[in-house]
Amino acid sequence: MSKDTVVAKRYAKALFEIARDQNRISPIEEELQAVVSALRSNEDFYKLIVHPGLAASAKNEILQQVFGAQLSETVLNTLMLLVDKGREELLEALVDYYSAIANESLGQARAIVYTPVALSEQELQQVASTFSTLTSKQIRVESVIDKSLLGGLQIRVGDRLYDGSLSGKLKRLERTLNQSQAL
Repeated sequence: MSKDTVVAKRYAKALFEIARDQNRISPIEEELQAVVSALRSNEDFYKLIVHPGLAASAKNEILQQVFGAQLSETVLNTLMLLVDKGREELLEALVDYYSAIANESLGQARAIVYTPVALSEQELQQVASTFSTLTSKQIRVESVIDKSLLGGLQIRVGDRLYDGSLSGKLKRLERTLNQSQAL
């Protein structure tokens, strides 16, 4: 495990403990996700925040101006702490670890559903219901369109992939045929 991974996990755990004490686990996760989304959608802004030549005080001022009104004091202070310590690049890892800790604590899991076409809300609810029963956790579903699947769907819950896609079935069939020809 890299040093950065260990550090990101420590920050995530500390932030989770603060969020739990404030009874704000989910709202803080949503705020963190919004910050990461904003940084991902604006590459220039991200480059500015992680630029080593820009002073931490200037970065904190920018963060305050951009996010000050939308974020809780807890999340804003966490961002500023990362900047002060020169660990801005750890933000995404911190958010991922925080989400994992929060989901485990709340008995939830996030499922990413990959399909070649958009699913209706009812179909997404059916997927959530099925996988809630399978995993014994409350499932939050996120839908992603992946045209390479041809048909069917893939569902990723944590580090497990459930592959019911046509392309996955074709790959498994190909492997089986190749193995039988090798005999």
